[in-house]
Amino acid sequence: MSLLAQVDRLPGSDAIPGTQTSSGNQTSPGTQTFPSYPMPSVMPPIWYSDPLADRNVLQQRPPAPAPEMVPAPPEPDNEFQQFIANSLGYHLPIFGQNLFQNVPSTFAPLDRVPVTPDYFIGPGDELLVRAWGQVEFNARTVVDRNGAIYLPKVGGLNVAGLRYDQLHDYMAAAIGRVFKNFELSVTMGQLRSLQVFVVGQVKRPGTYTVSSLSTLVNALFASGGPSNRGSMRRIQLKRQGKTVTTFDLYDLLVLGDKSKDVTLLSGDVIYVPPVGPLVALAGSVNLPAVFELQDHDTLGSAIAFAGGLTSTAAGERVMLERIDQHQTRREDEFPLSANGLKRELHDGDLVRFLPVSLRFENAITLRGNVALPGRYPWRAGMHVHDLIPTREALITEEYWKRQNQLAIGANGQRFQPLKLEPDRAASAPAPEGGRAPSTPEVAGAAGTDVQHLRPEEIKNEVKRSAAEINWDYAVIQRLDRDNLTTHLLPFNLGRAIAGDDQQNLLLEAGDVVTIFSQQDLQVPIAQQSKFVRMEGEFRFAGVYQVQPGETLRHLVGRIGGFTSQAYLYGAEFTRESTREDQQKRLDQYVNELGKSIERNAVAIQGRTGDEAAAASQALEGQRRLLEKLHQLKATGRIVLELKASAASLDQFPDLVLEDGDRLFVPFRPATVDVIGSVYNSSAFVFKPGKTVGDYLRISGGITKTGDHGRTFVIRADGSTISGQNHKGLIFNSFSSLRMAPGDTIVVPEKLDRGLLLRGFRDWTQVISQFVIGAAAAKVLFP
Repeated sequence: MSLLAQVDRLPGSDAIPGTQTSSGNQTSPGTQTFPSYPMPSVMPPIWYSDPLADRNVLQQRPPAPAPEMVPAPPEPDNEFQQFIANSLGYHLPIFGQNLFQNVPSTFAPLDRVPVTPDYFIGPGDELLVRAWGQVEFNARTVVDRNGAIYLPKVGGLNVAGLRYDQLHDYMAAAIGRVFKNFELSVTMGQLRSLQVFVVGQVKRPGTYTVSSLSTLVNALFASGGPSNRGSMRRIQLKRQGKTVTTFDLYDLLVLGDKSKDVTLLSGDVIYVPPVGPLVALAGSVNLPAVFELQDHDTLGSAIAFAGGLTSTAAGERVMLERIDQHQTRREDEFPLSANGLKRELHDGDLVRFLPVSLRFENAITLRGNVALPGRYPWRAGMHVHDLIPTREALITEEYWKRQNQLAIGANGQRFQPLKLEPDRAASAPAPEGGRAPSTPEVAGAAGTDVQHLRPEEIKNEVKRSAAEINWDYAVIQRLDRDNLTTHLLPFNLGRAIAGDDQQNLLLEAGDVVTIFSQQDLQVPIAQQSKFVRMEGEFRFAGVYQVQPGETLRHLVGRIGGFTSQAYLYGAEFTRESTREDQQKRLDQYVNELGKSIERNAVAIQGRTGDEAAAASQALEGQRRLLEKLHQLKATGRIVLELKASAASLDQFPDLVLEDGDRLFVPFRPATVDVIGSVYNSSAFVFKPGKTVGDYLRISGGITKTGDHGRTFVIRADGSTISGQNHKGLIFNSFSSLRMAPGDTIVVPEKLDRGLLLRGFRDWTQVISQFVIGAAAAKVLFP
């Protein structure tokens, strides 16, 4: 017998999504026919009733707030986890516990969750019933504990036990017994809540009120899930004293299968028993963790739980630690074959999957100053020449990057064309040994013309494009597999590439071939390439590579000599190694002086009155002096000791050149500078025969704060002369010292030479010993 055998079944129209509607337009004999009402074009909203309003007036229900996510409190490791941590040296989590780390604080039902067709109506469910046509009413009714509802103008109906997909037809048939020609909409309102019990080994056991749509998994989430001592594979649902189902969470975690999840009823008991047999999988698996076993679980199924092996896992063997009859532990090893995957695991097993070895069976490593460092395949009979067939194989990528910077400088700016004066370009003779360009050249942007670069733009561009190869020494590093010792086999790289049998060594698998540059291992001076910068009044200024043992005098002659405007006495020769040494000594001196000043500052703290004020003033003066000294930077200048009248190449010293040396020859200046504590600090026209005293007089003389006795001269060649180190034939000979073009007279301020100045040298000593130069002196003595 059908469900609606007791009532007249009426045909219904198609339901609007989310509602169940029908049309009661059937006409019986002797009854009046009513016109059918059109279906609404939009779905009726979800309603709720205001307690203060008419219960027949339906109002829209606001959406329920989303449940708040609360982190689960940390839980101590169980005994097996502690046991595994002691064996491995690190912690392994329990598989699946991360699923319950953030759980909702409430499982109140959401109003907008759709009700499934197989949902059973029960006491406490709210129904929203709306009828229009011959009969009109809006009813909000709750199923009472007897399973019945009351509808206006219709009466009571027993709906408990009906599925949701049966509810509409049943109610349409019941109303159709009284009224005809009507439309009906039936939706669910507030669903009933259920009370269930979650007990056993869960994080938060207790009684929970959940939605009637909740399932066993939902209740587990509400309780925080199984604890570290609870089973994830034998979760039981008990109803009226009987076990309805046993749920395995691994089906959900591993396969995503929730088909065995069961909808809860009021009074259900969810029981989580103690955890079953445990095993641990560590090493090269995707999910190292502690896993729970069921009967006859094998190594293969455990690997599936762990997400399989990693791409670097070694397949030839597996390490197994097993507790033998709860007494001793033993280690086992077996291959990861088909039979190995079928091996049954026991409670307490620890399985370790090893990674593949980093050793290459048939490779040779090439490293160092080479174009393409890396590993290359080895073959029997392979020699060094097979690995490095040509010298071009050693040209590094950095070399080509520098070589390809045709139009872009180190500062990122494009070089601009420079038009030379035609007469100068045409009349410039070539130096000895061939043509030398009067200006540097690079290819233009289109590659069809040549751009001449300004000296200030090209100044730092001409340099080594890459470190130079050490052709005399390279080495093979080889491991002796018998005693695991490393042997070094040196060879001559240049001769090996050329095919010399004695140097073209036989290679073995696993060899490491290292190529050195001349910077890695310093080679003899004669084998090193050197670049020297020649700037200023040279006929062909530029950057030149010097020959082994070549001197400054020889190089100047080789590149064409000086111009007619060259002022040899003012030549500045600088060397990087000298600059580093000068700067180191200068920094050490300034640091020692600073410490001395601070010690003296502590010593004056006990003084009082005028003595303390004078000492404090002197201390501030010394600190200002220290700030000036911090500004000094060594130049690396070497005084060439030329005469002021020097005009020929023969007067240059025979100084052997080093890599990075720089010689700047200025044009002949026409002034003498007077700086420091004078009334008119300025540059004055040089006149032959004029002395220090003459230039001091035309500068207005020395001020009251100037220290006449410590006045000194910085010569154009970088040397320093003061009244203390200059002795002449007449009295006060320093004032009668004749000046040369480019010289600088410096008059320092008077300094208190009391306690606070102990350890301070004269400015003359500082400038001369560290070869500071006139440019720095102008900063110190503005």
